[in-house]
This record gives sequence, C-alpha cells and structure tokens, in this order.
Amino acid sequence: MTEIGRWTDGLEEQAARALPPETYGYFRRGAGQGISAAEAATSWDGLRLRPHVLRDVSVCDTSTTVLGTPVGTPVLVAPSTLQRRAEPEGEAATARGVARAGSLLAVTPNTVIPFSGLPASEAPWWVQVYVARDRPLTVEVLERAKAAGARAVVLTADTPVIGSYGRPGAHVADFVGPEDLYGNITGIPAREAAEHAPDLTPEVIDWLRERTGLPVVVKGVLRDDDAREFAAAGASGLLVSHHGGRQLDGLVPTAWALPEVADAVAGTGTEVYVDGGLRRGTHILAALALGARAVFVGRPVLWALTVAGDAGVARLLGELTGELAEAIRLTGMSSLDRVTRDQLWSGPPAVS
Repeated sequence: MTEIGRWTDGLEEQAARALPPETYGYFRRGAGQGISAAEAATSWDGLRLRPHVLRDVSVCDTSTTVLGTPVGTPVLVAPSTLQRRAEPEGEAATARGVARAGSLLAVTPNTVIPFSGLPASEAPWWVQVYVARDRPLTVEVLERAKAAGARAVVLTADTPVIGSYGRPGAHVADFVGPEDLYGNITGIPAREAAEHAPDLTPEVIDWLRERTGLPVVVKGVLRDDDAREFAAAGASGLLVSHHGGRQLDGLVPTAWALPEVADAVAGTGTEVYVDGGLRRGTHILAALALGARAVFVGRPVLWALTVAGDAGVARLLGELTGELAEAIRLTGMSSLDRVTRDQLWSGPPAVS
C-alpha cells in the first residue's frame, strides 16, 4: 500500500467540518500548551528502519494474540468517550468496524451504549476502568461489562485527578450532561462518589483481578520501575500511554518510553502495548520493534467513525494494517514474530 492517496490523511479535516465545534475541540484538545499531544506523532516520525534484503516475503502474516485472544492485526482501538457524538450508535458502530477488521477494542466505562449491545458485533473487547471514590460504582460497571463479555480490564492509572486542560471550551462538562456519561450505572451517581479515587496503589491490580476474574492491563505506564512493580503485582499487560497528551503537558513521548518499559518486563510474560500518535504503518512497525505486542489507536478512530461510521473504522484499521504489512515485507520479514529491535537504527555514534 503506497502513501499516495491515503484515505486517512484527510479524515480529521472532514470530521472537523462534520462535528459540532465543542465536540471536535474536546476530541482534539491536549493539556497545557498541547506540546505532548503535538509531538506524539513526530516522535514516531523520528525513528528509522534498518531493513534486511534478499528475504522471502512472498507471504506476510499480520495476525497475533493479545492476552490469548487471536486478532488479525496488532492495530487495536483505544477507549474514547462520547463516541455517540461522532456516530449515533457510538461504540456499537465502532465494534462492528473492529470486527470487520479482525481487531479488538477497549471500551470506556462511561459510554451510554449498554455493554450488552456490544456482543452482537462479535468483536472482542476489553473494558476500561477508572476506579471511583465509591468502589461499588466501579464494581457495578465491571460486573455489567463481564456479564456482556469483556475479556480484560484496562485500569487507567494516570488520572488520579483530572488534569487542567488549559484550553477554553474544551472541558467535557461544558457541553454534556450526566445522561451522556453513565449509561452502564444504575442511576446518576453523586459527583463526589464518581470522582476518580486519588489514593490508588498497586494493590488495586489484585483487587480488580479478584473482583472480576479477568486479566488486568495497566494503562499510563511510562517508567521501568513502575513497569516492574505492576508486573510483580499481577498485571497481565502494560499500556505505555500519556493519555494522548490530554492530562499533563510535557510528558515523555510514548515512542521514547516504550523500550524502557518493554525491557523492564521482558521474560515475565507481561504483555506490553503502546498508544499515542501512531498514524502510519511504519510507526506501528517501529512500535513492534521496540517491544510492543500491539498498538492502540484513538483519535483517528473518532475521525473515521464521524466520517463513515462502522465502515470508516474498518477502512482505517484495514489501511493501517495494509501499510504495516507493506513495511514488514520491505524490511525483509514475513510475520510479526520476526520483528526485532535491531531492525531500528540506533542513531549515529556519539561524538567524544
């Protein structure tokens, strides 16, 4: 698949024209001056590949597994709120596109689409969770998700408090009400009860495993010491993420943090994933080479969902997977398990 005529290149502009300004602003915004949000993609652009040549690449296999679930592509869909503002069927439409692409999605806990509406898509899915001050609210969401078929819990660990967005008109509370956020909770919780718990420790990983019987993926990991601690505490997966640059500005790009995290848990069986700025097949190949088992894509899915519904989501994931397959073959490989760190250029030698 060539770079010429990429359908994905014009998606954001099309979505911006179709969405209400406040919704587009919420989807697009970053914290502070937007430095972290802006450099997420450029940090992947800075990586360079070292291809093998004269290799048999007549067949290319992009399939893999994530926590034991087979998927046809390592390009997965990140949890994003307010998807119903992009498409009336929200996550249900996203799930249909994901199923067509042979992928997997993570679903935000505050979707207004009932979890029970997701299984019809036949897409495998994980449930994201923000542990609330009122633990029973969290348990209620998890019980509904597990009953509907969620295969893992994604513990979002990087929002003990909600960061200052730094941009007027970009706060979700400015233009949505509780009816947009609490579709999988009985009744509308008190604001204080629904606030994120600020006192979480690694022990919450085992608490979530015990309550659900599901594997736990910790989202928001950017350090090797945290990675080792969470793996030791029972995390089945770690998602290298800075929340799309939406919570705290000036964080290390995920492209830079990924190898540190992956190396910290190598050999433990803990799977590593990454999100943040992955926009091209070469970005995804670089992430796999740096130690990710799969990647998650967020904002581009919202643009595709806005522009073309479930068909747009399927097309986006298909295009990214096609670009990945091309990049794999052009670097002398035929499957994901052949991707290794030495296929990335480590840069020129230091000058003494």
